[in-house]
Amino acid sequence: MSSPTQIFSIYRTYSRQVRRLPHLFLRQFFSIKLKDDIRNIISSSDSDRRLSMLKRISKDLKKLEAANNGQVKAFNHILDIAYGRKGKLRWEIMKPLLTDPAVAFPPKVIPAVEKSRPPVYSPELKALLTSAKSRKTRPLALRTLTRPPKLPAEADVKSDEARLFGPFSKRREVNIRWRYFTEEWKKVRPPTQTLVREISSGQTRDIVDSETIHGLGIRSVGFQGQGVYEDAERLVGASTTPPLPRKGRHIGRDGDLLNRAADPGRHKSRWVRRRYQSLLSRLPLLVYTRFSGSYSVELSPFASLPHPGPQRYPDANSVDLAWHSLESLAQTKKLPTS
Repeated sequence: MSSPTQIFSIYRTYSRQVRRLPHLFLRQFFSIKLKDDIRNIISSSDSDRRLSMLKRISKDLKKLEAANNGQVKAFNHILDIAYGRKGKLRWEIMKPLLTDPAVAFPPKVIPAVEKSRPPVYSPELKALLTSAKSRKTRPLALRTLTRPPKLPAEADVKSDEARLFGPFSKRREVNIRWRYFTEEWKKVRPPTQTLVREISSGQTRDIVDSETIHGLGIRSVGFQGQGVYEDAERLVGASTTPPLPRKGRHIGRDGDLLNRAADPGRHKSRWVRRRYQSLLSRLPLLVYTRFSGSYSVELSPFASLPHPGPQRYPDANSVDLAWHSLESLAQTKKLPTS
């Protein structure tokens, strides 16, 4: 049974952990989330549901404590929750992209069934599905969007397989198309915002303002025009000058040290900057180029890209073997003789 004392105790402890978070956006997000969760618990008359929600808040509290104590996995988790990589906010960002109001409904696969219409891939979703920068797995080929890989050849009534084995079940075709659509969009990282790129007279102009983008007839997504993406980049910042060597820190004059001061928006903690660098690699940016009228996906230049991993050296050729023989001969001549 969740008593008022227990609820108030969790609220106070949760609030203390929220105040310890290193960024204003995180503090605001989890403060609002905490108030909504506590309000839902108090307003619920079902004791089992209240207990379940209280357990979930206690679990979230442990994540916050671990994140504030420097655990990388826990800190990445709260970043993913706050920036819509996980949870309810992720669905809210992706939901508008799963339809395209500018395109008419596709024809029904089964004439008598309204729900048999195949899914519609919006231009934004196509760009996200076919780009490696917004995918957790390998990007898709464009042809798979019109014909899923698991759809057999006999689904085409004009194919030899259809004439040989008979027509494929329309209901199975509908199920395969929708299952593929659902499975693949869930592997996509939601975009943070849409950037409109205009190129004129050799100059490039990027627009992120939501009102301007809406006036151009382009859909805004995610945290459009709220400055959330820019704040994350500002936290990482750019190191304009390399750090002074240890000896130079004692010898350098005060004026030189002031000139070498870091960007004021850059976070002081290197650990936090690395976490946000990793986050930026999970925040794809939709770029709409007005000249071509197409979408593409980009990542922030401050993002930490995945390490390519170990690379295998090429096989030695005759030249390499000759040099190796010369080195072995030179080392043999240097050995002392008995």
